[in-house]
Amino acid sequence: MDIMKTRALLVAAALVAFTGSAALADSIQHGDLTIKDAWSRATPPKAKGAGAFVSITNNGSEDAHLTGAVSGYAKRTEIHEMAVNDGVMKMRKLDDGIVIPAGETLELKPGSYHVMFMGLNQAFKMGEELKVTLEFEKAGPVEVTFPVMKMGAKSGKMHH
Repeated sequence: MDIMKTRALLVAAALVAFTGSAALADSIQHGDLTIKDAWSRATPPKAKGAGAFVSITNNGSEDAHLTGAVSGYAKRTEIHEMAVNDGVMKMRKLDDGIVIPAGETLELKPGSYHVMFMGLNQAFKMGEELKVTLEFEKAGPVEVTFPVMKMGAKSGKMHH
């Protein structure tokens, strides 16, 4: 293989590797918290709501408390829990937020805890990035970037 083809292949491979890993934002250190793997899903044009997901690790010696979320993408941005009780799926706002025990990781993920956007201002499109402020009782607010994955995505990981 000639040198130009080899270089072109190496550049192409590097681009694929870079764009695959760049989809998930780097982790954020916020006090004793590590916030990573943030993502959301694209929505249909007339969708009224959407969810966002993230992993929060509490590296501290005392419990942390996620009290809320703020964004300009919807009329309301809230912390929700989805649970199945007696075969019925229920979603509810967590008025008191979520406690992240010391030394543990909280996964906000589909079918569980999540950031909920209610009354969307516009559809979320794949490839966009949402800037959302997560609010913590002691650590205070932190802006987190949520890359928007394809509709129906099961995780924030890119699949090639």
